[in-house]
Amino acid sequence: MDTAVFKGVIPALMTPCKPDRTPDFDALVRKAIALMDAGMSGVVYCGSMGDWPLLTDEQRMEGVARLTAAGVPVVVGTGAVNTASAVALAAHAARVGAAGLMVIPRVLSRGASPAAQRNHFKAVLSAAPDLPAVIYNSPYYGFQTRADLFFALRAEHPNLVGFKEFGGPEAMTYAAEHITGADDGALLLAGVDTGVYHGYVRCGAAGTITGIGNALPHEVLRLVELCKAAAAGDARARRRAQELSEALAVLSSWDEGCDLVLYYKHLMTLQGDEEYRLNINPDDELTPSQRAWAERQFAQFKAWYAEWSAEDAG
Repeated sequence: MDTAVFKGVIPALMTPCKPDRTPDFDALVRKAIALMDAGMSGVVYCGSMGDWPLLTDEQRMEGVARLTAAGVPVVVGTGAVNTASAVALAAHAARVGAAGLMVIPRVLSRGASPAAQRNHFKAVLSAAPDLPAVIYNSPYYGFQTRADLFFALRAEHPNLVGFKEFGGPEAMTYAAEHITGADDGALLLAGVDTGVYHGYVRCGAAGTITGIGNALPHEVLRLVELCKAAAAGDARARRRAQELSEALAVLSSWDEGCDLVLYYKHLMTLQGDEEYRLNINPDDELTPSQRAWAERQFAQFKAWYAEWSAEDAG
């Protein structure tokens, strides 16, 4: 089973909008191709960044189909209110040639039940048995997948190849110690931008799913490159990775909050991607103070990065 897509940097695509606030799939494909050209290993669609709760299943499937038809390796988010929808999304991903699945826990109905979650995961994994899949662990979904459930599922479903950890350092350390540390074949993905350094250097992450990487792909790829070198024992790379991670701290922190899509779409528009100016819901907007803060932080980072990166060239 080809797991290469999970062993790199994977931006979680946002959904660009037309003037009527319906998805602009042409713009979605253009952005995905540009990110692949920058060096990404694939893309995710639809995760939280893609606003999956705001799209119909048909819209989500169309976005996936358009991306795969363009030759983009796509990891498909299977978030759904009911298992039947998640199963349909996974089966569709397999039919159109997606590269993998990001299996999101069952939400709302019986979301805290381990038995319900196990049955949900099994149904989704069974719907696309030839697609490599990672479980998405996040406190925002109200359920923590622990080692016993992960390995029970992995024993029955060989397409379960890894674990995307969105929780903080403690949660990622748990995943490294009790999940990927117990199985060399299982992959750990840093699932939040604030966790890239900790994930690679301290927890042996194999890949990362990024939000800020939509707006700053080269900078995030550089951070991951440095983190990999640091994990291999390069002392200078460790210092440089810490510097870059610290400089990105505010921009990365938005990946942890409920306004992440609003912030990162705003950064995209600051760089000329007008298709990201609108959100699906008309009332979903940053406040004027949030926009001003984002613009100051973005400008500060870009000025810092220009000088910092020149040190390598000098």
